[in-house]
Amino acid sequence: MKHGLIAALIAFSTPVFAADVSTYTLDNGMQVVVLEDHRAPVVAHTVWYKVGAADEPMGKSGIAHFLEHLMFKGTDKMAAGELSETVTRNGGSDNAFTSWDYTAYYQRIAADRLGLMMEMEADRMRHLQMTEEDVATERQVVLEERNQRTDNDPGALFREQTRAAQYMNHPYGVPVIGWRHEMEQLNREDAFAFYHRYYAPNNAILVVAGDVDPDAVYELAKTYYGPIEPTPNLGPRVRPSEPPQLAERRLTMSDARVAQPSVARTYLAPERNPGDQKTAAALSILAELLGGNSTTSFLARTLTFENPKAIYAGAYYDGSSIDEGTFSLVMVPKPGVSLQEGEEALDAALAKFMAEGIDLDELTRLKTQLRAGRIYAEDNIEGLARQYGEELAVGLSIEDIEAWPDRLQAVTPEDVMAAAAEVFDRRHAVTGWLMPEQQPETQQGADG
Repeated sequence: MKHGLIAALIAFSTPVFAADVSTYTLDNGMQVVVLEDHRAPVVAHTVWYKVGAADEPMGKSGIAHFLEHLMFKGTDKMAAGELSETVTRNGGSDNAFTSWDYTAYYQRIAADRLGLMMEMEADRMRHLQMTEEDVATERQVVLEERNQRTDNDPGALFREQTRAAQYMNHPYGVPVIGWRHEMEQLNREDAFAFYHRYYAPNNAILVVAGDVDPDAVYELAKTYYGPIEPTPNLGPRVRPSEPPQLAERRLTMSDARVAQPSVARTYLAPERNPGDQKTAAALSILAELLGGNSTTSFLARTLTFENPKAIYAGAYYDGSSIDEGTFSLVMVPKPGVSLQEGEEALDAALAKFMAEGIDLDELTRLKTQLRAGRIYAEDNIEGLARQYGEELAVGLSIEDIEAWPDRLQAVTPEDVMAAAAEVFDRRHAVTGWLMPEQQPETQQGADG
């Protein structure tokens, strides 16, 4: 069985765009989006629920991801595991993933099997069955997943602690997989309560990409998803808001398993908003210019070649979220360079960037690469379905998605520098050091 968590830090991704997009809304509130691509007789069938880890009840962290696992158990019509087995038997593949803002399920299969995919996915939208044994078994699975992916990875633990420090009140500070002590208490009643409230057609988006006819897809959707009753009075997504951050937060973490020390900094940063994506586009370009390439980006050139203090330096931003996200920087010092020296070198590089401004040739090359990447990305129907599904699930519109590539191309050097000046405010940052072992002089430098 295959399941996935969305990484806490997502690198800049090439936007994809479909020329032929159709959208419908079923009577029960389910949005249907069809992306036509007739170059191969395959289809990606994806369902996105507008609920994720940031929507969990207090004290039930991990329930969204836990339910994602339980969705592969049986229904009134299907035995446990039957959906994935059917997909495989028909030559396809399937998966699911959970983020803070959504939970998604998809299958890639021959286009003439689309109706079968809809029948099975619609069945588990409202008719999931799980025994106490199912819950106990799957709880151990997700606990072991946390053990492997987080608890046994000091870098993952460090990122988790950094994020918790960044968000004092907003649930983006809670890990998608959950805190272990709360995961251990999740039960069948928790899972069913979450499922019955949020897994409903009026809280879901169907995105179908590939060799399909939009009207035929709409008819299939009406047949299989149309009869499903919506959840009444679902209401808007209301979350705790983050109080103003007034001072930089700092942390150090020592772990004997750390092979290479690193310095990381995250800043609170604006997300993409419906009808207003200018700042997010500028931040996306900023991340790519600063640290999108391990050899040619500004931080790489400055810190690994001109003033060799690091073996790696990068920058990351992803604005596809409902609430305020983060802009992240990381540098791994060369052997013999302390974390204090590494952080000072990173700060000096940022100051140099802010003083010198944008290299116009570099910006032009980046935009050319984006245009080329967009064309190549359209060949991946799964990526196409995922782009539209993810961005619709966080509240963006079809118009916003289609405008995004042009919005990136319209970014000016002034836009980038204005966004950098807004975001690079140390009062809104968390700076962390990850090290193999604690050293007195290191601790003093981190706290001072």
